[in-house]
Amino acid sequence: MPKIVHCSFCGRVIEPGTGLMYVKNDGSVLWFCSRKCFKSYLVLRRDPRKYKWTLKARQASR
Repeated sequence: MPKIVHCSFCGRVIEPGTGLMYVKNDGSVLWFCSRKCFKSYLVLRRDPRKYKWTLKARQASR
């Protein structure tokens, strides 16, 4: 049975067989649905709560 995971940046559900898995040196695993989310989180160090297109922003505004 495939495991359902959510994007570490935007919070969307990632379908099995897609997405990007990033393993940090401390052993924690980050999942990303797209290169856009990967770059925003790790390279540009953006806060997902500040972008309207993320689910985390919608949850924070409630």
